Order: sequence, then structure tokens, then C-alpha cells
Amino acid sequence: MVGMRAKYGSAGLAAGAVGILALWIGGTHAVSQTRPAAIRIDGSSTVYPISAAVAKAYASTPAGRTTPIDIQFSGTGGGFRKFCAGKTDISNASRPISDQEEAQCRQAKVGYVELPVALDALTVVVHPSNTWASAITVAELRRIWEPAAQGKINTWQQVRSTWPNRPLKLYGPGRDSGTFDYFTEATMGKAGASRTDYVASEDDNVLVKGVSTDPNSLGYFGLAYYEANPKDLKALGIDSGRGSVMPTRSNVEQDRYHPYGRPLYIYVSTKALRENPALRPFVTFYLNQASTMATKVGYIPLPAAESQLTLATFAKAR
Repeated sequence: MVGMRAKYGSAGLAAGAVGILALWIGGTHAVSQTRPAAIRIDGSSTVYPISAAVAKAYASTPAGRTTPIDIQFSGTGGGFRKFCAGKTDISNASRPISDQEEAQCRQAKVGYVELPVALDALTVVVHPSNTWASAITVAELRRIWEPAAQGKINTWQQVRSTWPNRPLKLYGPGRDSGTFDYFTEATMGKAGASRTDYVASEDDNVLVKGVSTDPNSLGYFGLAYYEANPKDLKALGIDSGRGSVMPTRSNVEQDRYHPYGRPLYIYVSTKALRENPALRPFVTFYLNQASTMATKVGYIPLPAAESQLTLATFAKAR
């Protein structure tokens, strides 16, 4: 989708998009000497739909009409590399910053404030024609995705004896994805521990297209990408030992969706807050709109008390 204008909300997750998405808000306005510097955002493709929806809404405000906003996605890890190098103002993240990334930011003297903006239910999906699987256990997911499974677990029957002897085709995030880190740590007990013989991409749209066109497929990504394509995908319930639980808002809010319920974040550069006067109004707008936009694009809003705490945390950021 490079060079194409991104769409917003659920429509912006249409399967088949490839490459890095770039979005310029307010890009049609005349440039002047007093125009604010662009706000640069990169990182998680999971958080991207929320940020894009917020940016679209901000473009209709008086401040937003003169503030260009450049949004891309390169995965949580790729976004943090740019952020810690001072190349972006906001980093979208589907996991917390790692110790190594924090050290890189510290070395480059890039300060930041971490702000949760929504909740997600990491969703395991199959092709809608799959009639044999309606739920899967965490132990079975481990059997499928652990490094030792590479080249060995190649059929559905090898996962569960009552499932058919059909090929098992896997689709999942690449190593720069925060979803990859989260899933592997939650499933295997170690971030990054995964087989590598699967279709991998930091672009969740590529994974949606793969699973939706392959009857033997299984994949995983953020809830919004399933919510945007419910006719093309089938979500599986997750059994962590207490029975099957579906990836729904109520199950995440009530802490039943284990171990794949998670928060989503934006990280804001404190240096950029000092240097770009357009950034603080935008982030304040973002936090005030996060619950509405998260719901709009298929994620789960933070509880009201946590939203207020996030706003208070940002108000104190210097």
C-alpha cells in the first residue's frame, strides 16, 4: 500500500494491504513559516488503527488542520529503534519497552513517557471453512509454535488426534512485531522462542489475507484485524486450563482471557514535547479520544479510572 492514501477505522484494516503505510494528516494545507513541525509516529501495526483514527479526528479540529501527522508502521521493535534514535515523536507499541531498548534510549538521551491507550485480545484465527477446531489449548499452541516443532509438526492431526490429517499452514508476526514477542513469551515462556518455518510479516493485513485464503491455516494477531474481517476469519477460543474463552471485550475486562489479554501503548518523546509545541495538544487529544477510537476500530477501551490516570501521567510529563 506504499504510496496509497490509508483508510481509517475498521475499513483501514482491509486484507491485502502490503508494505509500510504512510499517512499524512493536513497534508493538503498550504505550508507557511509558522506551520508546526510534523508529528512523526511509527511502530506497532496493532496500535496503528487507533493512532490513524485519532489522527483523522484531530485533522478536523482547528489545531489539527495545520498540523501534519506522519504515521507509519514497522513493528514495535522497528518503531523503538527509530524512536530511540530520535527519528520519531511517538512510538506505537503492543508490548512494554524492553530493557535493551530502554538502554538504547538512555544512551541516546531520549526520554519518554509510557501511556497505555487500550486493551487487546491477541486472537488466534483459522479459515472459516475449518469445521474441526473451535477452541485450542495453550499447550497445543506451544506444541505448534515452539522451536522444536519446526519441520516436525506439519499436520492438524499431530496437534490433536481427533483433528484431520491435513496440512497445517502457519501465519504469524515477524520478529520486529510486539505481538510476536508477547505471544511467544505468553505461550513458550520466553520472548522470541518460535519456529521460523511460517509465513511471517509485521503487516497484519498480510496475515489476514493469508489465513483468509488458506483452508488449512492458523495464525495470530490483534483483535481489531479479526473484528474488521469476521466473515473471512474464524476466531478460536483459548483454553488455559479453565475451559474455552473467546477473545471478547467482557472476557478481557474481567481478566478471563488468559494469557492473551494485553494493554496497548504509545510512547511519547519528552524531547519532542519540548521542541514541538504541536505535540502536547495532539497527545492530550489522543488520550481523550482513545476509548472512543479503540472501540471504533475493534479494540477494548481502558477502564475509566485507568484512562484518567493516563491523562494525569501525561499532564505531568516534562
